[in-house]
Amino acid sequence: MEKIFIEPTRVTPLINFDPDEGILEMRGRSSPENSIQFFQAVIDNLDEFAKSGNGELTANLAFEYFNTSSSKCLFDIFKKLSKIEESGKTITINWFYEEGDDDMMEAGEDYSDLLDLNFNFLEIED
Repeated sequence: MEKIFIEPTRVTPLINFDPDEGILEMRGRSSPENSIQFFQAVIDNLDEFAKSGNGELTANLAFEYFNTSSSKCLFDIFKKLSKIEESGKTITINWFYEEGDDDMMEAGEDYSDLLDLNFNFLEIED
């Protein structure tokens, strides 16, 4: 399991995944040319975390925007988190959304409902 740090760009979010610290952070805009390729390292590392990671993982997610293909990848990431939680590890998901951004809040609610995961919804000021 390796630490992943990807600087944000105009079309990709910041990703900071430190399995040793039990932190997964993703924030910014996500509309990469190939979302599957962009998020694959996170998905692979979550598989490794499920097998040998410590007992806790906190995911802090703060998206301004994500496209449809990124949404599918996020769904896959949440499925992995759900399986990790089912294996007995503690998963905390913090879903940050900008004040008044009902669409982003509802996107988080949809993921939470679809996968029966508990999200902490945290509104942040513009």
